[in-house]
Amino acid sequence: CPSYMVTLEEEHSTRGRANALRAAINGHLPAEALTSPRMYEVFDLCLECKGCKAECPSNVDMAKLKYEFLAQYYAANGTPLRARLFANIETLNKLGCACAPLSNWVANSAPARWILDRLLGIHPNRRLPPFARETFTRWFARRNGRRSVRHAAGTAPGSGGRGQVVLFDDTYTTYNYPELGKAAVKVLEAAGFEVIVADKKCCGRPMISKGLLRQARQNAAYNVDRLAPYAERGIPIVGLEPSCILTFRDEYPDLLDDPRAEGLAKGTFLIEEFLLGLHERGQLALPLRPGATSVLLHGHCHQKALAGSSPSLQVLRLLPGARVEEVDSGCCGMAGSFGYEKEHYEMSLAIANRRLFPAIKAKGPEWEVVAAGVSCRQQIAHGTGRRAKHLIEVLADALP
Repeated sequence: CPSYMVTLEEEHSTRGRANALRAAINGHLPAEALTSPRMYEVFDLCLECKGCKAECPSNVDMAKLKYEFLAQYYAANGTPLRARLFANIETLNKLGCACAPLSNWVANSAPARWILDRLLGIHPNRRLPPFARETFTRWFARRNGRRSVRHAAGTAPGSGGRGQVVLFDDTYTTYNYPELGKAAVKVLEAAGFEVIVADKKCCGRPMISKGLLRQARQNAAYNVDRLAPYAERGIPIVGLEPSCILTFRDEYPDLLDDPRAEGLAKGTFLIEEFLLGLHERGQLALPLRPGATSVLLHGHCHQKALAGSSPSLQVLRLLPGARVEEVDSGCCGMAGSFGYEKEHYEMSLAIANRRLFPAIKAKGPEWEVVAAGVSCRQQIAHGTGRRAKHLIEVLADALP
């Protein structure tokens, strides 16, 4: 548990949180304890990293327990504005992109940071992600001569010979970092696939993390309706952001009483898993050129807990002449919105300073830092001044 490794306090361990919850449920504490401010304090420093699910002998998924606790707590005490805003980050990003680039200047100006600090408790040292002037979906539709990306398919020369693949563009790829989506399209088309960008909503991870489970369930149902037909036809669904894609696999079957959710979970892959599967079957022939000579990989917490970082390592080792190392970094400490929140800012940096920051600072400028998670990349930039890339960017850079 990242927070326990910093505080070494029992209540911040998986065991401590589980015991507190068990005592409330079993009646060893007053009935109101389950939704009390004190119970909120016990769960507050849980980063929902799912490390306990992978490491605990009992496979306790404290992240899911926290989601359920927050849902009960907010039902009894009201949902804070900040939680609602972070849960609906897709809507905020849409608005920001509609007003870009002015919105970028406003959001990171001194007056705006002061307001975000005082009104929402967002630490003034943090910078919000940039809003793209042209979103990924708009670029994709324009590139393919369509007014909408709804069920649109890529028509670039040379694409489609190997079949189709759905690219799930997460909120940050769509609105903040469209260059990642463009890189993914380049790599998938170089591998011979026709890229489909399907109609969908936010995966629901921000809502789940903030305990807004009813809203998350609505998004999950919408996405299953739109994406399950692809999975049923054997068309793989791939994505770039581990927390989003693994929500399909680890959360949707729990959120929905719908057998199609299980089918979607089985047909959804991190893009490196998809590429590695092709490579292992002798079906991947990317014309990669020598590029990055040294690559340092930081694995996303959900990725390490639920899928493993081996696919990332193996795909990066396809780069001609590159040496690839994975840093034993634990959690980066950002955990989505956690590191933005003023009361968690110091804890966020303390977690990163245990392993991640020192490991990166020990490497020279010839080392390319790679991290799949958007919050991981934000934390690395904030704490080390180094720009971490997504794996797909490194692969795209190595293509002609």
